[in-house]
Amino acid sequence: MASRPHRRRFAASQKDRIFFACLPDEATAERVHALAERLKRANGFDGTLVLPNHLHVTLYHLGDWPSLPAPIVSAALDAAAQVSIRAFDVTLTGSESFRGGIGPFPFVLTCEQDIAAWNALRRPLGVAMERVGLGGATRGRFTPHITLLRDEKRAAAAPIEPISWTVRELVLVHSLLGKTTHVHLGRWLLQEP
Repeated sequence: MASRPHRRRFAASQKDRIFFACLPDEATAERVHALAERLKRANGFDGTLVLPNHLHVTLYHLGDWPSLPAPIVSAALDAAAQVSIRAFDVTLTGSESFRGGIGPFPFVLTCEQDIAAWNALRRPLGVAMERVGLGGATRGRFTPHITLLRDEKRAAAAPIEPISWTVRELVLVHSLLGKTTHVHLGRWLLQEP
C-alpha cells in the first residue's frame, strides 16, 4: 500500500504565507534536488520533495494570513529596496532532520558555517524592516538551511558532499499554502562581489 504524502497542517484561515528568501540558481537547485532524491531513498522517507524551483533559504518569515495583506507586502517591498550588499558565496555541508514540535519534521541541508555571510544580508534587511514597521518579524533564531521535505521519520545530522553557490538576489515570496505555488512579489539583485 502506497503511503500518502505528508502535508503540513495549517489553520483553515491561513492561505497566504509571505517570506524573504534567497534561492539557489537553477543548476544548484537541480543538484540539491538530485541529492534530495538520494537522501530520501537512503533515509526511507515518505514525504514529498520540495520542487527544485521552490528550494530556498528563508531569511525572515512575515506571517501566514487569510489573504495577502497589501500593507505588509508594501512595507516589505519598501524594506528590501533599502538594502544594498554584495553577492556572497555559501556552501551546503550537512543534512539533518530538525527536531522540536510534532511531525512531520523538516529534513534539511545546512550551511551554518556561512552564518556571517548570511547575517551580512539579514542585519541590514532587519534594520530596514524595523524602519517600515515589520520589526516583529525580525525576532527569533536563524539557522540557514534549505528544506528538502517533511517526514514523520527523522534523520541524524550527517555530512554531505559540499554544494556551493553564489547568492545573487533577495526575493520576497508569496506561498499559497497547500497549493505548491510560489509567487515572487519582488526580486532585488545583490551587487557583484
